[in-house]
Amino acid sequence: MNASSPLKRFPLIITLVLWLGGLVPLAQAATPNEGAVALLVTRDAQGQELSTGSGFVVKPEGTLITNYHVLVDAASVDAVFPDGRIVPVEGIYKVDRRKDFAVLKLQKDFYSTLEIGNSATLKDFDYAQALGYLSQSLTHEGGKPRGTILQTHGFVLGQHMQAYPDFPFIYTTAAFGPGFSGGPLLNLENRVVGIATVEGRAINLALPIDFIKPYLNESQIQTVSQLLDEDKNSAEARYYRGNFSLYSQGDPDRAIAQFQEVLKMNPNFAPAHYDLATAYRDKGMIPQSIAEYEKTLKIHPKFPEAMANLASYYFRDGRTKESAALLENAIKIYPNFIQAHSNLGAILNKLERYDDAIEHLNRTLALDPEFEMAYFNLGNAQFALNRLDEARQSFEHAQNLGIDFLSLHWKLYEIHQRQGNLEEAKRELRIILEIDPENPEARQKLADLSR
Repeated sequence: MNASSPLKRFPLIITLVLWLGGLVPLAQAATPNEGAVALLVTRDAQGQELSTGSGFVVKPEGTLITNYHVLVDAASVDAVFPDGRIVPVEGIYKVDRRKDFAVLKLQKDFYSTLEIGNSATLKDFDYAQALGYLSQSLTHEGGKPRGTILQTHGFVLGQHMQAYPDFPFIYTTAAFGPGFSGGPLLNLENRVVGIATVEGRAINLALPIDFIKPYLNESQIQTVSQLLDEDKNSAEARYYRGNFSLYSQGDPDRAIAQFQEVLKMNPNFAPAHYDLATAYRDKGMIPQSIAEYEKTLKIHPKFPEAMANLASYYFRDGRTKESAALLENAIKIYPNFIQAHSNLGAILNKLERYDDAIEHLNRTLALDPEFEMAYFNLGNAQFALNRLDEARQSFEHAQNLGIDFLSLHWKLYEIHQRQGNLEEAKRELRIILEIDPENPEARQKLADLSR
């Protein structure tokens, strides 16, 4: 298995494009102690490189934290520090496969550290920053691996349950790139409040650091090889292999087989049902995908991403009111759920509940000002309410962000025509004809306006 990226769980969204936040070189941002952040390189029993991840030191004698899934299938692990030191991992103090963390023992030396913070005190919209090594930045100098630390910025959207109902994740807009697995999520004071775990389109998930604190003083260790042997019978290890097959290798067939093996071992393994639904979707097996989302929610009724994905399918099947109800429930659980607010806005337009749609679409844009489709759907709601100046502004925002739908230009034509802006109306008709040169209605209307 290659564990070079955080786990991926992508919500099915009616509007698919979201702002990811910027990946910027560390030197361009406020700098925490990058010397404590390591590139982790895993190898198989033959010494061949398997993958990379990230980790960070929290005790000067060499206690390092990362994700468990970074270690899956590894026979050995090296930590590569910014100063060029390559340090072997001597053992593992603690592994939690469900929460996906590992506390490692490095070869004895003196190490720079990051300070541990308190994830329990995080509030919505607190500043957050993530550090990690992008997999594609890995180079070899003289046969030795090297990487470049990147720092991303965002804010906290809350702490909510995800695939497991008994512990939450920190939801953040700070981007996690491929290779960030196990890297630190820091607060404004550069204290660690979480570890990068799940990569999404715009929202990324970090395990709260408070779950790891009780295990930082362990003394008993096991070797990486012992973990590898234990993982032969681990449902979690098989699940992470399936996740890698699906999202990193783009192999839904293999992922389906791996997730089905997990579910034979544990039929109530909610993450496997959830990602099996995604694999079925990628195969075009929509009824099977819907069934897996429904099974996920039967196991964990308050899993907001599963609710949002199932709502998207219900909407496409014409079950509009059921779809809206699912999204409304998801937002009750996770009030800052950007995709759910956006999708619900689009669905409420369909139900002609335009004022309610505007409320959710404005919420989307407050959370993500670059969400182009939210502007488009907002314009549709404003147009339906005859709020033409607002609709025009929303449609123009959508255009500036890259939306070029035929229906948008028809709406702008109608706005300009109603407001007597005939030259602007003709311009929109010409754009429509550039997109659809044989459109007879646009040709006739342009001819009429040109007389």
